[in-house]
Amino acid sequence: MTRPTFLAPTNSSGLGATLDEKGAGFSLWAPRSTRVELALIAPDREQTNVDMEVGPDGVWSVHVPEILAGQMYGFRVHGEWQPRQGQRFNPARLLLDPYARAITGGVDYSGPIHDHTSESDYLPDPTDSSHAVPISVVVTPTDPPEPLERIIHDNERVILETHVKGYTLRHPLVPEHLRGTFAGLAYPAVIEHLQSLGMTTLELLPIHHFVSEPFVIRSGLSNYWGYNTMGFFAPHAAYASVGTMGEQVDEFKEMVTSLHRAGIEVILDVVYNHTGEGNHEGPTLAFRGIDHAGYYRLSDNMYDDYDVTGCGNSVDTSQAGVLDMVVDSLRYWAGDMGVDGFRFDLATTLIRDELHHVDHGHLFKKALATDPRIKNTVLIAEPWDLGPYGYQVGAWGRGWSEWNGQFRDHIRDFWRGATPGVQELATRLCGSPDLFEYDQRPVTNSINFITAHDGFTLRDLVTYNDKHNEANNENNRDGTDDNRSWNCGVEGETDDEGIIALRKRQVRNFLMTLILSYGTPMITAGDEFGRSQQGNNNAYCQDSPISWASWAAEDCWYDITDFLTRLIEIRNTHPALSPENFVHREDVCTPEGTSLGRPHLAWLNGGSGEMGEADWHDMGRRLLGMYSSTCQEAFILWVHSGNGPAPITLPDESWGKSYRIVIHSATEPELPRDDEILAPGSTLILPAHSAVLMEVEVSL
Repeated sequence: MTRPTFLAPTNSSGLGATLDEKGAGFSLWAPRSTRVELALIAPDREQTNVDMEVGPDGVWSVHVPEILAGQMYGFRVHGEWQPRQGQRFNPARLLLDPYARAITGGVDYSGPIHDHTSESDYLPDPTDSSHAVPISVVVTPTDPPEPLERIIHDNERVILETHVKGYTLRHPLVPEHLRGTFAGLAYPAVIEHLQSLGMTTLELLPIHHFVSEPFVIRSGLSNYWGYNTMGFFAPHAAYASVGTMGEQVDEFKEMVTSLHRAGIEVILDVVYNHTGEGNHEGPTLAFRGIDHAGYYRLSDNMYDDYDVTGCGNSVDTSQAGVLDMVVDSLRYWAGDMGVDGFRFDLATTLIRDELHHVDHGHLFKKALATDPRIKNTVLIAEPWDLGPYGYQVGAWGRGWSEWNGQFRDHIRDFWRGATPGVQELATRLCGSPDLFEYDQRPVTNSINFITAHDGFTLRDLVTYNDKHNEANNENNRDGTDDNRSWNCGVEGETDDEGIIALRKRQVRNFLMTLILSYGTPMITAGDEFGRSQQGNNNAYCQDSPISWASWAAEDCWYDITDFLTRLIEIRNTHPALSPENFVHREDVCTPEGTSLGRPHLAWLNGGSGEMGEADWHDMGRRLLGMYSSTCQEAFILWVHSGNGPAPITLPDESWGKSYRIVIHSATEPELPRDDEILAPGSTLILPAHSAVLMEVEVSL
């Protein structure tokens, strides 16, 4: 069947609800509908319906006098019921405004929320849904948050990925009524912790208004992570401490202002690739009722959703009106709401064309590159989806940073002793040039991470060999089995002091490798003090202590906090450890062009000096030295994942006059003190499973 295409709105910025001195205008893009009613909803849920008029671009509009902020509303969209043509119009469904700035209420999952009857998804259900669905709210426009006083440079950025609720819900210094909210995240004790760590950037798990999946609710759980969006312009109402009738908008802005005053960027994890409606058998809350084929990718039969996200549906950005909605949303959050950047969940879905093919020339990328509000924000792709050719790591081009899943996988493998030699290790440590060094892309485009919200925490990565997702009520079948973890000898928590010491050493190894690799480091919130999810590697449905960060001393490894703080301080203090661009083995030169006789980057074997061909092809090698140098300074990062000690010979005078250990992952008696000067050619014993950073005294 021929796939329908629609004209885009002439001026999409006017969509939604807009207050003026006489009342409010309401506009909705519904190009194939035959009638649209605006439903004005009173506090007792009584409704007054007003017919809207359609323009040639498929936009329905009406102006209603005397409307004030806080007015609840929705839409009833009429049209043909032709499921095999992607038309599932059912005016019995009260629909959210896709451009709503605030949403109140929830979903009654046992109510009439499906557009079809329980007997057949080919038959429309005439039962009114208005008491079972969330409602849009008219919001008064207010000033945007204060901007950052100083822009964060790309090579300074250290990202903490966090969940708004889970990070503060059990924080003892946050007032109880603010815990788990936008206001709680902006509380002084939390901001002081972030500043003391040296974090420059908060990446917030989804804060667009979201709902839970029906099957999760039926299992007695809920969607915790928030990757189930229903409002691309609305802050999630449950994260507000003071109300859901527009107060969530102001509270979000106040949070951004507080973080900006502290010098901290705010990046949103945004989910434009699918919505919370699932496939055509799921609830109809907004988009499907406005136009199934207008908003979603459909299979050739024009009935089934074409799903490349694994979530039931895929938003169709090849439709101009849908693309406008996504770009308008980004403009709103960057401009009106003051955020500094975006991480795009399953970003490949957003660049699929009308045939569902991946297209890096997509209008989505072109729009973001040229829009004045968006083009200077931080853009981070999760560079994959589940569809054909969906894995696009390294392909996004200049202007985009990307989650580097290959860094994550290889560094995990290296520290558990599961890599064939160190060739790929060197590639990952120096910014993954095999993926990102083209088209003048900076090395900071590689977002390096060991853990993220999805998978084990860092503590669990060294505590469990296998996932333990029994609490998810799916018989431990959900979540990946590809954890690349090592429990250090015992599955789960233990009182064995030797195993605990080894686990902490491994955590320090991971943190040193992450923070001291070229690129942009990202840390999962709670990893800085050893948060555990009890082996759950798919805690998306765990709004419970499994996911919430515990700040109690008995639950935390606060020595890891101190270690990470010191690491970030070292990185921030020394440009050789955080270059802006890719560096190679070319000579370091003075500003006048005179060679200083040492390279910007070199790889050391711990014996004769530089790695040779035989060293690179030694599949049993577990030791590598990374030499980084500028005009003013030089460092060597030694990493050793072997099970026994490794003697190394420090490089000769051509590399440096002397050497001093700055920080290491081992325990104190095993290595020289940080005030001990080591001569060129001297021997150093690297303990098993250890990383050591050495400062090199060089000629200037």
